[in-house]
Amino acid sequence: MSLLAVIPARLGATRLPRKPLRLLGGVPLVVRVWQRVHQLAVADYCVVATDAHEVADVIRAAGGEAVLTRDDHPSGTDRVAEVATRPAFARYDCIVNIQGDEPFASADVIRAAATLVTSARFPLGTVACPAAPDALAQSDVVKVVTADDGRALYFSRAAIPHLRDDGDAHDRTLRDRLVHRHIGIYAYTRDALARWVALPPHPLERVERLEQLRPLAHGIPIGVAVVADPPPAGIDTEADLARADAEWPAWERAQRAHRTVVHRDPTPSHA
Repeated sequence: MSLLAVIPARLGATRLPRKPLRLLGGVPLVVRVWQRVHQLAVADYCVVATDAHEVADVIRAAGGEAVLTRDDHPSGTDRVAEVATRPAFARYDCIVNIQGDEPFASADVIRAAATLVTSARFPLGTVACPAAPDALAQSDVVKVVTADDGRALYFSRAAIPHLRDDGDAHDRTLRDRLVHRHIGIYAYTRDALARWVALPPHPLERVERLEQLRPLAHGIPIGVAVVADPPPAGIDTEADLARADAEWPAWERAQRAHRTVVHRDPTPSHA
């Protein structure tokens, strides 16, 4: 299946105003994300979907493609779905949504989500990683529990799975192995994406403020790939941006060193 990566980038964020244009290592955040996805080369093509000419302009200046979308989309998924309907992108079978605040996106995570879809196991795919038990008490950490086949049973900001009456040592060990943090990347078949955005918002989605509960509640299965080594978290707040900006030079040097090793000519030289 051919793979299209779409980076939704809305200018009107509230927790971090004008987030796509805020600077990370001296470059707009959305450009950093586009550069990262482009360098990873895990998709056949990458496009930024935005509601703002300013965002489109900085992407085009960096050499990327940006598509202007409607400004009334309630979610990034709706913005991605609009791009998928454009004739220019009709040839792509699988669409991956990589959020515009994820400059540290990893190839393993993107591939894990996409493979769930391209292998025809699930119409929707996403990713999770093991989490420490103290994540159960953090409402900003989205937890997911799955069936044995990798199908998502439920996503929640609450403590799931819940340990009744504190349990014994065996129960706590079992619970700790089941605590998984959701990583907000999605892959979709074209049909599943269209079905998702055509559905009305579900009460579970409204209560938890988690859009992925909409397709799940309406019976569309979501596969969850569990990865052991997730990338650093995305950038949602001023504190996140400050921390990422301080760490960026070292992270960028490490990535350049890795690319040098990976792309080094393996053929031995001879005198």
